[in-house]
Amino acid sequence: MSDNHPPYGGYPDPNAGAWGNQPDPNAPYGAQPGSGAPYGAQPASGAPYGAQPASGAPYGTPPGSGAPYGAQPAAPYPGQPAAPGGYPGQPAPFAPVPPKRGMTKGLIVGLVAGAVTLTLLCCGGGLAYVAFGGDEDDPKPVASGSATPGPGTPTAAPSESGPASTGPDEPSNNDALTARYSSEMSAVCEGGAILNAAAYTGPSSAKAFVFSNAPDRPTFWSQKSFSSDKSYYTKSADFATASVIGCLKVVEGSEGTPKKCQYKSTDGKVVTVNYISSRYTLTFHAAKTGEKIGDGGTVTAPASRCPSFISYNKVTLKSYAAPDSGTIEAALDRFLK
Repeated sequence: MSDNHPPYGGYPDPNAGAWGNQPDPNAPYGAQPGSGAPYGAQPASGAPYGAQPASGAPYGTPPGSGAPYGAQPAAPYPGQPAAPGGYPGQPAPFAPVPPKRGMTKGLIVGLVAGAVTLTLLCCGGGLAYVAFGGDEDDPKPVASGSATPGPGTPTAAPSESGPASTGPDEPSNNDALTARYSSEMSAVCEGGAILNAAAYTGPSSAKAFVFSNAPDRPTFWSQKSFSSDKSYYTKSADFATASVIGCLKVVEGSEGTPKKCQYKSTDGKVVTVNYISSRYTLTFHAAKTGEKIGDGGTVTAPASRCPSFISYNKVTLKSYAAPDSGTIEAALDRFLK
């Protein structure tokens, strides 16, 4: 043996005569084998020469699979399917895939449906499409009747009168509103209407409200009072029962010469207020529609004497007289008699 000792874990010398190497080809005939075992020694397996193989089959017997020596094994590994025409374990190229049962039946159904469709179209009849949920039973084509109604087929006639309207009457006035308080009834004096007001049916049973503006506040409307003994008097809580609205509008340029009135203010100083008279026009309107239904004439706002209490503008020190209540009642009496 060689004295060449490879390091730990290294590769052995290929020229060294290790166990299992081929015998020296230059050795003389009959020399001792490289393994050191004498000729005729017992094999390493312990079986004598010429003994039957462990499988029990005599020498030269074909394998149990029936394939000749050197043929491809039927299954190279346990549990692996045979792979004809390829490497061990590789499926055959372009192997045909058998069609599924559902696909076959679907193809048959499609062919049958196509034949039925062609037959019905040629005969001039209608066609009903039926959806099949599964593969359990063979589908049965169902044909419908003709799409054109026959002589005895009842038909529904369209309604000539159209759908009946059951909703509330739509307002014809774009400025109409639903009042929540008596003060909102003054919208009639600005061209509006009150949707929840009572309908005007005549002067004898009418209930009324009267509103007035002022020269310095033309868009502000204040409610004017009159005697509660009048038949047309309306409580504020019962504003929806009113059917007539009286509107007092100041006549532009009708202001008279101011009357000087002196008052003591809250801080103890004496102030002089210009108290001014004017004229108004009174018109009557139906509360529900805003339509003008009468004239009340001219109502004066006298400032001949200074009132006991007065409200005035602290900047201009002006105050405008209110329309006369007696004249308003007289106009209401004439119209709502």
